[in-house]
This record gives sequence, C-alpha cells and structure tokens, in this order.
Amino acid sequence: MDVSVDCVVFGFDDQKLKILLIEQRQPADGSTIKLQKALPGDLVKDNESLDEAARRVLLELTSLEGIYLKQFQAFGDPNRVRGLKDQEWLRSFRNNPERRVMTVGYYSLVKMEDFNPKAASFAGKAQWIDVYKVPLLAFDHNEIIDDALKMLRHELVADNIGFELLPDKFTLSQLQRLHEIILDKKLDKRNFRKNILKNERVTALNEKQKGVLHKPAQLFTFNKVEE
Repeated sequence: MDVSVDCVVFGFDDQKLKILLIEQRQPADGSTIKLQKALPGDLVKDNESLDEAARRVLLELTSLEGIYLKQFQAFGDPNRVRGLKDQEWLRSFRNNPERRVMTVGYYSLVKMEDFNPKAASFAGKAQWIDVYKVPLLAFDHNEIIDDALKMLRHELVADNIGFELLPDKFTLSQLQRLHEIILDKKLDKRNFRKNILKNERVTALNEKQKGVLHKPAQLFTFNKVEE
C-alpha cells in the first residue's frame, strides 16, 4: 500500500471562496489520454513525514513557505484509485496502477494576492475554481473537498482561521462577506459586527480604504498570537 497527501488550498478573492486545482500532467511517452482536474498532491517519499510531504507539494505550487496548513482526515477506501476514470492515467505513471493508496488530507489557507499558482513536478497547470462550482475530479477528490469545507466551517470562528484568507488590512464588510460565503448563509450585519468587535485580537486602525468609489470604510487588522 502507498501513502499520499492531498492538499485542499482555499483562497478568497473578496467575492468568492476559491479552491486551487491542478490538471493532471501528460505522460512523458507522448501518449494522449484524457486528463482530469485534481487536488494538488503526491505520494509520500520514503524519507518524508506526512507534514513534510504536504509542505513540499505546496512549496512547488506556490513558492511560499509558512502557509497555514492543517491535517484534517485520512481517506482509505480500498477502491479510491481503481475507478475507470482514473486507471488510464495511473497506468501511464505507476508500475502497479491498482495498488491501494491511502491519502491524508490537508487544508491550507492562503492570501490569493501573495502568489500565482504554477505547474509542478506532479502537476500540469494550476488554477483557482469557485468552491461551489467544482467539476467532477479525479479519484475521490470531490469527497475530500466536501470534508475540508466542513472542517473550515467548523473552525472558522473557534480558531479565527478566516483571517488567514484576508489581506493584512481589511474592512468589516470584507470579513462578513467571507463568513457568509464559507457558511453559505446571510448574517445579520449588526450582530456580526458586535461579535467581531468583542474579539480582543481584532484592532481598529487609524486608516480607511483608498481608491474606492463608495465612502471609504475603516480598516482593521488581526493580531496573531506568536507561538
């Protein structure tokens, strides 16, 4: 049995919650097969821990280190890589394409303004897709995304992780919009702002938005706790 890691990378463009998908790479022998979109991931090397493998996958795609990264679940269905839609591609890259592969899912939160995704050794091109418009993916990657989104919703408020998706300086409207998109529901503006301002780590800045057509809003920042 092989072990892999698959990374669910979330980003926020101020309007939509996005997820980073890759296109499977073409076989080196020049044969043409139907390629699918997939989560960025790779088999774990013999000299790597799971966390090291996940960081390697993200570093190749983003050139960034220190990205928020958290292991959230293992996926071990014996048939998860044996579907007809996946075997053709696997036969081009694996000596034993039907060999069982257990994968460990990680989810990551990035500020989209910080980088442009690129191809990697394990992937063709990479692109951002609206998390609510994800097509049918390779293997069981749709299931992995669904479970990562559930975890993101669960930890959004408890662990203050939503701030990882926002610019260093943000408005309360941006923050509320992010919460509404992740939770997939409307929130009462007055109650939301009252609750956010109770958070001692949210600090109002003596600054306002610049270059906007509407009345500029006050900017805030989130003070991380140094570990």
